Parts: sequence; C-alpha cells; structure tokens
Amino acid sequence: MNRNSNVSSGLEKWRFNTIYFLLGAILLVYIIRLFSLQIIHGADYLAQAEENRLQNVSVPTQRGNIYDRNGYVLAKNIASYDVAITPAYLPVDIGSTEKIYRELSEYIGIPVTNGVINDSSVKLFTPCQTDFGIKEIVLIGDTNAPYQPVKVKCNVDEKIAMIIREKSTDWPGVSIVIEPIRQYPTGSLTAEIVGFLGPITAENEDYYVEKGFVAGRDKVGFGGVEYQLDEILIGKNGERVIEVDNAGKEIRDVEAPSESVTGNSMRLTIDTRLQAAARTALVAEMDFWNTYLGKIKSQNGVVIAMNPKTGEILAMVSYPTYENNRLERIIPAYYYNQLSQDPLKPLLNHAISAQHPPGSVFKMAAAIGALNERVVTPNQLIACPGTISIIQKYSPNDPGTPRLYYGYDRAGHGMCDFVKSVGLSDDIYFYKIGGGYENEIPNGGLGAWRLAEYARALGYGRLTGIELPGEVAGLIPDPTWKRIYRAENWSTGDTYITTIGQGYVLATPLQVLQSFAILANDGKYMKPTIVKDILDSKGNVVIAFEPTLIWDITKDPLINVLDENNKPTGEKKIVESWVIDYAKAGMRKVVVDGTATKTLGTLGIPSAGKTGTAEYCDNVAQEKNLCMPENWPTHSWYVGYAPYDNPEIVVIAFVYNGGEGASVAAPIVGRVLETYFDLKAIDSTAAGTIETLQ
Repeated sequence: MNRNSNVSSGLEKWRFNTIYFLLGAILLVYIIRLFSLQIIHGADYLAQAEENRLQNVSVPTQRGNIYDRNGYVLAKNIASYDVAITPAYLPVDIGSTEKIYRELSEYIGIPVTNGVINDSSVKLFTPCQTDFGIKEIVLIGDTNAPYQPVKVKCNVDEKIAMIIREKSTDWPGVSIVIEPIRQYPTGSLTAEIVGFLGPITAENEDYYVEKGFVAGRDKVGFGGVEYQLDEILIGKNGERVIEVDNAGKEIRDVEAPSESVTGNSMRLTIDTRLQAAARTALVAEMDFWNTYLGKIKSQNGVVIAMNPKTGEILAMVSYPTYENNRLERIIPAYYYNQLSQDPLKPLLNHAISAQHPPGSVFKMAAAIGALNERVVTPNQLIACPGTISIIQKYSPNDPGTPRLYYGYDRAGHGMCDFVKSVGLSDDIYFYKIGGGYENEIPNGGLGAWRLAEYARALGYGRLTGIELPGEVAGLIPDPTWKRIYRAENWSTGDTYITTIGQGYVLATPLQVLQSFAILANDGKYMKPTIVKDILDSKGNVVIAFEPTLIWDITKDPLINVLDENNKPTGEKKIVESWVIDYAKAGMRKVVVDGTATKTLGTLGIPSAGKTGTAEYCDNVAQEKNLCMPENWPTHSWYVGYAPYDNPEIVVIAFVYNGGEGASVAAPIVGRVLETYFDLKAIDSTAAGTIETLQ
C-alpha cells in the first residue's frame, strides 16, 4: 500500500498540467514568431532574402578619347594588367597554397608575408597601395568576400601578365584582371588643357552613384576638359543582375545584362605642333634672360594662339604645369602636395585663371573709345613730353594737389597723332585722352565711365565661356566699384592710370587676347573655344564645330550713352568701323615703326600688334621687397596678329616679372607666328602631294 501511494503521489495531475502549460506556452511563442515572420513582416524578409540572393553588378564603361585638331591623341585608354587572387579558389592544401605564394612573389616583387594585420590596418587597406604581403592581402580578401578577386599587384608588365595567365592551371585562384587606365601621350605639353582623372569624391558621390557609377572604382575628370566636359567623355556603365550563394559566389545571370555605353570622344582645336613651338619659345626666352641677367627673374608665363575669325584656340601654354601621366592610376599625395604648395602654382591654368594688370596692351580700349567719342580726331596733334603735371582731385570741389605723371621715355615723343601714339605706346598721349588735360583735351577726356564701357565692349571684365574650368572675370574698375570695395572716392589719377591698364585694372591673358582678336576681326567677337568636334565611339562626328558670333561692336549697340552726370540715358551706341581701321593702323605702326620694330620688323609675314609693360606689386613682389617707388617690377606683354590685311592668327605672350614687353614677350610671339605659317606651308604641300597621288 505504501509503495502504491508513493507512485501515485509522483504522477499527480497538477504536475502534468504544469508541463502541458509550459509546452503550450513555448509553442504559442513559436506560433506568434512564425506569424510575425511570415505574415506581418513576411514581405520585408522576403525582400531582404532576395537582396542577399541577388546582386547588381556594375559593368564599367570606356571613357572617350581626346584628340588635337589633326587627330593626334592627347588622352586615351590603355590596358593595365593587375594580378588578383580569389581566396575561395586557392588549393585546400596549405602547402600548395604556400608554394603558389612563393612562386608568384618572384614574378611580381611582393613578399609572401610582411606585417601583422590588425583592425586599423584592415580599415586602411587599399589594393595595390599597401605594404602587406600576399598572405595578408589574401586573408583580408577571404574575410570580406572569398569569391571576389582581391588585387595584390597593379599595372604589371604585359610579359609578366601573360606568364601568370599561362600558369593559371598550376596556380588556381590566381588571375589577371585587365583594367583600363588613362594615358596622356603628350603629357605636360597639354596638361593644362587636357587635365587628368581622379576618384569620385565624397562630395559628389551621391550624384555619380545615382548615375550608375561606382565610388572607389570609377574615375571622373579633375582638371582641363577632362573635368569641364566630363559628361560628354564619361559614358554610361552597364549593369548585370546576378544570383549569388551565401558565400558570395556567382551562380547565374537573373536578367539579360544592360550594355555599357562608351563615352563620346572629342577633337580639340589645339594643334600639338604649334603648342610645342609656343612652349619652347616661352621657356627658351625665359631661360635666356635668366642666364643673361645671372639670376632667376622669370619662371612663369603664358602663350595663347587663336584664330580670330572662328575663335578656335590653336595653342594654350601655361608654364609651369604638371605631368598628368603621373596621375593616371592614382593621385600620389606627395606629388599633389608638391604641386599645390609650389609658389608658381603649376595646377593653375594661368591663361584663364590668373589675372594681372595688363599695362599698355589695355590702351586699345581707350584708343577706340577716344576716337569713337570724338575726344580726339585721328590727325589731331597732341604734345607728348616725358612728364606732365595734373591736379589730383577726389571730388569736384576738391582744390586738389599737383602730381607728376611720367612717360616711359622721359625725353618724350614730340607731337603725336593717333597712329603715332599707338605705335610708340606714348603714355602721356593716353593720359591726356583718358583723363583730359587743361585746354588741350577739355572736359575730362574719355573719363572713367566711358573707358569702362569700351573695355567691356572688347570683352574685359567678363568670362569668355571657354570650355575649361577655373576661368576668372578680371576687373574693370569705375567710381562706384571703388566706393563699394575700397571705401574711397575716385580720383583724377585713377582715371589716368586706368587708361594705361594700371591701377585696379586686372585681366587674364585670354581676355587680353580676345580684345585684340575683336579688333583684328573688324569688331566681331567670336566665342573662344577649345572644342572642335564631338565624335562617337566609331569616330563619326556627332556635333560639328560652328563658329559662334557673340557680338559685332560695329553693328550691335553695346556702349551706354552717358549724360553729363555719367548716368546711362538708356540709349546705346556702336563703335564705328573707321575707328577700328585706325586702331589697326596704329597696331601696324607698332611693328613697322614703333615699339616692336626691332623684334618683329623683319618678320616675313606682315603683322600688327601691341607691346605692354605692366607695373605690379602683388604679394610675391612685396615678400621680395621689389615694390620700390618709381621702380616697381614689371610684367611683359605682347599681342600680335598676322597677316595684317587678312588675320589668320592672333598670339599673346605674357611673362610674369619679365620686364619690357618689346624685349621679352614680343620675340616669343614672333616665333609662334613664324611656326604657324611654316606649318601651314608644310600642310599645304602635304595635301597637294596626296591629291597628286590620288
């Protein structure tokens, strides 16, 4: 009886109920969880599963090429052979894997092992830019994505790449990945125009990712036309939708892949031969004067050549520049820092991004303004002594103080008419017509307001819109500008020095060139361009070049008519064609019997132009204590065009701290003009020979 009682007490009903309740509670939890997973959040988890199963793979496009006007390649894509290892495909046997590492190391020069892996080093790991050995690189790749190739050596020699590819059967997991990289056959000769590529920055990542590009892989333009016309060159990536297993191994294509679209190519207006001649002439002239003077005087300069009838830029040299081939795969930090910290600013395109006082080349704005406004007549004789004294005033009621103004030739030039004054670049003549002088040029001459109007009509103080990044607008000052930005009244002297391109006037070399192109082209402003044609991947012309006329100052009213208070009346006027003719006659005088006669008078092609010697006192000159009263340092300018009667080319040379324009800049322009016509003759002969053979 007692034994049965004990057994019965161990199987009491409440114990069974407790067990049933616990089992039921556990089952209920599972049912609720399953309901949540499959019913409530089923769609979300299904999407996540599909996302894990399916991957979008970007198929890289090919960037368009860049050519010069004659078809010479300036930028192209070449194959880079990269050695990669797919960790999952390496032999299971450790000894076999170690043997592969040792043999591969001998070919690519990467040690089998080198360094200890830690979390911080893994975060900083970048393929082909690491000190890790092969083992460490493979371990990182195996940890992240075992079925994805990880690069251990980039840009190996093609022969080495072929040897490694042949050994693929003996070296499972080792492969050659072919990646296109940018190459610039002309290198530093055209770097300021072509530019270079770089990685997608964090700032622009969202923009490019939205367009289907891959940050960390795809590259975009960082300078020159590579940057400015990136949308044309870059093309469009393709896409594959693939299925992968849980280890990331590709199983199959789920959808038909979309093909990548190759970027358009472009032909620039640049003639590489003329570009080389212009650069050589600039560097040779600076080297000559540095050697002659026994000191480093000039290291920075610009040469630009343009067809004034079409606006095509035939050459654009900004010196010094950089070697864009050193930036083809990556942008080395040490090299970029070296360039960015260089006081000569080689990354800056000085042709469009540096603004300087133009000096006497700016006088042509005052010249056409004075004739067009009847301040002087072409044949009117004006006394041109070496020095004049004016009364410097800051307001009409200011009694003023006497101030001397000097010409560059203290002996003076006697009596000058318009053509003679332009030919000799007589400062006193331009002081008088710009700011007035006693009874000889009454009523304040052309004046600051009207001078600014004519300068802007010649393209100063505004962007040209050339297809290059970083262009600046320069500065054409007037009384309102000075009150706002200098908190001072405009003075009589401000008008005088503005007339000769000094004081607050700033211009880029391209703007100065454009002002002369307008005059050489009988008043027509053709938009400067660096792009001749846009081509598709097969070389067919997609967009052909057409010259763009911005305005014609002899037909399009641009210049504001001012009342006696220098307020615009609402009317506008043109520059009369006879004024342009006299301006051109004055520039011809510069070469025939003027400031550039010794340098360019014997040039085989009749040309015209204008010298400029511009005083400056920027931060560089101040640091070197060069800004001495009455003896400031000077920039050298010259602009010339030829043939005089039917201009085909206009060329500007600018040498920073170069000194006299006639001595330094003019010879550079002369050499470029000679080269242009020599090349023209060569091309004409070659074309004639081809026609004969055909």
